[in-house]
Amino acid sequence: MRSLLARYPGLAAALSRVDLRVRETAVERWRVDGVSILIKRDDLSTPSFGGNKARALEMLLTGAGPDVTVLTVGAEGSTHALAVAHFARRLGAACEVITWPQETNEISLRTAARLSEAATVTRTRSVVEAYVRATVRRFRRGTFWVPAGGSVPRGALAHVNAALELVDQLERDGLDMPAYVVVPLGTGGTAAGLLVGLSIARVRTRLVAVRVVPRIVANRARVLRLARRTRRLLERLAGETIPPCDAEILEIDESAYGGAYGWETPAAQAAALALHEAGGPTLDATYSAKAFGVALRRAQALGDGSVLFWLTFDARWLAAAESPAPPVSQPGY
Repeated sequence: MRSLLARYPGLAAALSRVDLRVRETAVERWRVDGVSILIKRDDLSTPSFGGNKARALEMLLTGAGPDVTVLTVGAEGSTHALAVAHFARRLGAACEVITWPQETNEISLRTAARLSEAATVTRTRSVVEAYVRATVRRFRRGTFWVPAGGSVPRGALAHVNAALELVDQLERDGLDMPAYVVVPLGTGGTAAGLLVGLSIARVRTRLVAVRVVPRIVANRARVLRLARRTRRLLERLAGETIPPCDAEILEIDESAYGGAYGWETPAAQAAALALHEAGGPTLDATYSAKAFGVALRRAQALGDGSVLFWLTFDARWLAAAESPAPPVSQPGY
């Protein structure tokens, strides 16, 4: 939280967090399909299990330990749920995840398999059933609740810091801010936090949030509402006035969804392949490949260095030879 604390020192005494070893992530320049594109490597946000969720969980897992069961919800192949299970175990806590079905792809299936090794998984037939079960269970003694996607103001504060981190590192390296920052849009915590951070920095970079989930979950009104709640929380904790959210820099891109969460699209597959052939990191079909396809098209239209893609998916665990805990799974029906 270095960049945020540097601007608002009063936060140091008011903001508790657990150390998950989140670190500053690099901005790299890759040449893909004939154009130079910047990539913020948030997949490497921690040494062990990176991605955007690790940042939020430093804020949301404060107080979790051997005496609690961490509870969250998500789709069967949820990387959020896997991150919660991973870091809960690192803190010595048990973890239960209540899931619902989704359209699958290779990485979501592997995520679901790894999740069943790391947590107690209760499967349900629908999102509604999952939330009903979670509502009942979260009030049990010894349950530590983490909201879906970590997308609440406290979690979004970590992404405020991430946006300021980006501004600071580009300034330090003598680089201009790009015209666009492109990020996947699911539950909205990352986009909302980035919007607050970019507004604080008073940059005119446009934040493009690429919708990859149903519109009822991911929409402009919801992102702005979460951003404003996050700003109010930051203002209260910092004890000083925070610049208002600049709604004009937020754009919701609707072009990449494909009709279902987790559904692979030809455009996303082509974009992921192009980055792979350039020697770049692996993308997942649910989130990062779809957003990268949008980022790549915009970079090709605007020219070298005009677009920064925010990589939220860490593929390192796909090849990691970890020794997981014995699988525990209980059907919900």
